[in-house]
Amino acid sequence: MYEPIPILRIFDEKKALEFYVDFLEFKVDWKHNFEENTPLYMQISSGKCIIHLSEHYGDAAPGSSIRIAVNNIKTLHEKLLSKNYKYTRPGLEETPWNTLEITVGDPFYNRIIFYQNKFE
Repeated sequence: MYEPIPILRIFDEKKALEFYVDFLEFKVDWKHNFEENTPLYMQISSGKCIIHLSEHYGDAAPGSSIRIAVNNIKTLHEKLLSKNYKYTRPGLEETPWNTLEITVGDPFYNRIIFYQNKFE
């Protein structure tokens, strides 16, 4: 088996790109529509992390959560805060299970939790 690729439900391409590309700095690998004026399906990535975003009804439920392991979470936290993104100012949380975590919500009620083990 290999790494899973989560699918997150989105409803608006412009808002998805503003959040995932402009704020979180993922890149768009590809986009697909079966024809004009049909729902979008696209792949974004950052390093080895791949996520699929879908406007298709039934592909995923809004309000999903995913966890993404990162190196140097403090640098990521500083970078996200420096962007002064209008819709979130994520905190850096130390958890009882020995991780540092940043939780951000996308415009479609999905939660992305970036984490790093405290002892790494």
